Amino acid sequence: MAEEAWPQVSDAVTAHLVRDGRPVPDVLPVEGLPSGATFPSLPPCLSRRHEERPRITVVVATRDRTDSLLRTLSSLAGCEYDVFDVLVVDSSPSTPGTEQALRAAAPWPFPLRYVATSTPGLAFAHNVALECGTEEVVAFTDDDVQVDRYWLAAIGEAFADPEVACVTGLILPSELETPAQFWLEQSGGFARGYDRRRFSLRHPAPEPTFPFAAGRFGSGANMAFRATWLRSVGGFDRATGAGSPARGGDDLHAFLRVVLGGAELVYEPAAIIRHAHRRDYDGLRRQAFGYGRGLGAYLTAALWAQPSLLGPMGRRAGPAMRHLLAADSVKNRGKESDFPAELTWLERAGLLTGPFAYAVSRWHYRRLTRPSRTQASYYGGAPLARPLPGGTSVS
Repeated sequence: MAEEAWPQVSDAVTAHLVRDGRPVPDVLPVEGLPSGATFPSLPPCLSRRHEERPRITVVVATRDRTDSLLRTLSSLAGCEYDVFDVLVVDSSPSTPGTEQALRAAAPWPFPLRYVATSTPGLAFAHNVALECGTEEVVAFTDDDVQVDRYWLAAIGEAFADPEVACVTGLILPSELETPAQFWLEQSGGFARGYDRRRFSLRHPAPEPTFPFAAGRFGSGANMAFRATWLRSVGGFDRATGAGSPARGGDDLHAFLRVVLGGAELVYEPAAIIRHAHRRDYDGLRRQAFGYGRGLGAYLTAALWAQPSLLGPMGRRAGPAMRHLLAADSVKNRGKESDFPAELTWLERAGLLTGPFAYAVSRWHYRRLTRPSRTQASYYGGAPLARPLPGGTSVS
């Protein structure tokens, strides 16, 4: 098998190594595999001295998925990075099960804080994390992923450039076993390729929809920001995101603001996580509709915040429609003959409902500027001297 596989991928692997400045191994002509060429003992993302790496707070928002959350936290324990802490934000939990599980598993091998808020919504939960005090960089991931051991190292390396305000990374499936999981990958999945890319107004992408097709920049399950930048723009739009009527769009709106604000966003494929795709078709149907709604809500949120974007958006409407509808577009060309047409139409239907959903969401959150109830606890590592939101208690 290896003898057959290597000739198919050797050119691409060699080109990638050259772009990354890595040594290119010789190829054994008989076995067809790379020889034992000596590679650096550490990947490039770990070559920087400890004192030069930014301190990172990892934020994991969760709601009633305790077992999945514990797997995510266990993967974080394996990270090859020594200057990070973890903040779990429990978003409107229906039971105290998550906090009880974290307490039972303590002490954790890293500083871990738990914060519960009675206000639902992913964007709102992420803003709670900003209020709790974070390190130089705040990295967000979900409670249904497992992170690679070098995830934080790759993020930290990307932030060595002071012009970078946001870093996203590669999201791979943790398994591909059911038709629903394969269909998610066929529709584009979460991966954005294996090449490092920089996005900014100074380095515009060649896509005609740039910069509004913000999904090309990355995804909210694997994103990190300079904490000072994120606070300077008021955090995430709380009327977007999972758990709100908008169902999504919080990450895309933040990415767009990075680029339009003159900063740089880096897609770093070395920052790898593995996502647990939904296994069942009904869950995938809801996800497809929700993604469409989130996209419509994101575009509406961008216009609400900056009405002058209407003209630039209008000029990109044609390429955007082709991207959405054409069978050979980047979005659709991966769909195979067995891909359910229903999923495509559900996503498009969700897109049409996005503007209305965003309006409903803004009305829903109109009087909420901070959580109505928050509690905080430490469950690992040394307590960190940081401010906590008003009305909290620390145990």
